[in-house]
Amino acid sequence: MKVFVVNCGSSSIKYQLFKMTNEQVLAKGIVERVGTDEATLEMQAERTNLKTTVSAANHTEAFNIILETLIDPRLGVLESPDQIEGVGHRVVHGGEDATKSARINDDLIAVIEKNSKLAPLHNPANIAGIRAAMAAIPNAEHIAVFDTAFLSTLPPKAYRYAVPAEWYTKHNVRRYGFHGTSHRYVALRAAELLGKPADKINLITVHLGNGCSMTAVKGGKAIDHTMGMTPLEGLVMGTRSGDLDPAIPLYMISQGMKPEEVDAALNKDSGLLGVSGLSNDMRDLLGHCEKGAESAKLAVEMFVYRIVKYVGAYFAILPSVDAVVLTGGIGENSLPVRQKICEQLASFGAIADEQRNITTTRGKAGPLTANGSKLPIWAIPTNEELMIARDTRRIVAGAE
Repeated sequence: MKVFVVNCGSSSIKYQLFKMTNEQVLAKGIVERVGTDEATLEMQAERTNLKTTVSAANHTEAFNIILETLIDPRLGVLESPDQIEGVGHRVVHGGEDATKSARINDDLIAVIEKNSKLAPLHNPANIAGIRAAMAAIPNAEHIAVFDTAFLSTLPPKAYRYAVPAEWYTKHNVRRYGFHGTSHRYVALRAAELLGKPADKINLITVHLGNGCSMTAVKGGKAIDHTMGMTPLEGLVMGTRSGDLDPAIPLYMISQGMKPEEVDAALNKDSGLLGVSGLSNDMRDLLGHCEKGAESAKLAVEMFVYRIVKYVGAYFAILPSVDAVVLTGGIGENSLPVRQKICEQLASFGAIADEQRNITTTRGKAGPLTANGSKLPIWAIPTNEELMIARDTRRIVAGAE
């Protein structure tokens, strides 16, 4: 079976084509700047490493260009689009209506549209991509894989906010969480690597990139998560503030800022960038730290502190912790940050191993702590696209 995985943004389409017998990536790439005169197509495959300017006025045209390239005799890897049996679509928000991956039909599209108010920047783009892909690849089955699905198992005591009940019942104000597909993949991979049944493992999974989130996993299911109704809550992130006193935005509005300015500041000018005043990129900040920049040092300290603080909170609600799992760009590759996390979790039984930290990087999965560590800390590369492909294969094969 060949599965085509699609991640649509408002002006882009990321894609990967999988041969599912061995989960091989046959081709991957992206179309960017869809709807402009400067659209670009990138594709990497066995016989090509392509980057070119294309004409893609909308998502439908972009999909047709991708398919034409995939079946090109010189560049492509397919004889016909009909070889694609399943198309897996990343959908950001399913709300309380879509709690598992499912076949796409008119009813499911209506659910995605309904929840667009909760993800106004993402769900409409996901729908545009779904419609375009269904038109371009009509003979394949199309499957929606929701980022929020893995986190739908949070109990009410974790997902409700202590606000008037009507806010929840009428306006859907609750914790939904994000990065769920990533957390689900690394939780399953950790169970495999640790030799434990997936429904028995207890983990703290930590996704660290420009956006950051943590999940408490009990018996393979999510029971708490750091992000909230929006991706703004929780950890210190690249440009997002994470947790803060909810009165602060009101205070800043009283000081003359417009609501939209406060929203932009908390989402785009805060986090590592806001504290350091230098960069939202951890690699750059670590370089500034080496040069003695105090604001960069503080930003990194705050970043690690918030992670360690949440680990402590999740220890309190889990019966035991088989491992802490770091993933995402920072979690997989930032040796100084990982070392700091390991060292600062010593009180929970973590024994930092500097050599393991050095060797477990760049796509490798492995422990960052020493043998005998009461709290194992692992780095496991995430693979959301493969998770989407697996769900698509399973549903297309009829094992829903």
